[in-house]
Amino acid sequence: MVTMKELKARHPDLESFRFGDGPEMCAELIALVRSGAKRATCGALRDFEAGEPMPKVGRRDVALNWDGSPALMIETVEVTQRRFCDVNADFALAEGENETLEGWQADHRRYFERNGGWAPEMMLVCERFRLVEDFA
Repeated sequence: MVTMKELKARHPDLESFRFGDGPEMCAELIALVRSGAKRATCGALRDFEAGEPMPKVGRRDVALNWDGSPALMIETVEVTQRRFCDVNADFALAEGENETLEGWQADHRRYFERNGGWAPEMMLVCERFRLVEDFA
């Protein structure tokens, strides 16, 4: 099993993150990436302004399992900022978590309400990525 220390030795500018806000959601989202269903993600701009590393096109990041072990390496292929209310079905469905824009809106509203608050006008950082390596 590869460690973050080994990965950082190969890729010094590597960032790491966890999908979701709990072990079950994290595992579900990693499985969606592995299956090819999930090729996008988003986060509240406020979290990036508070110090979370902003995604950059071409940068590779490691998605961690909830226990902190490396799960996947992804490469960012697109970064945009838009208001929650302006996220379209194309992006929402690329997240792979829902079959409709309305389902994405409902699930993401609940997620943001749990994690700092939600508003229809809130700014999101929307990232598209490709799977580079699966450490399973």
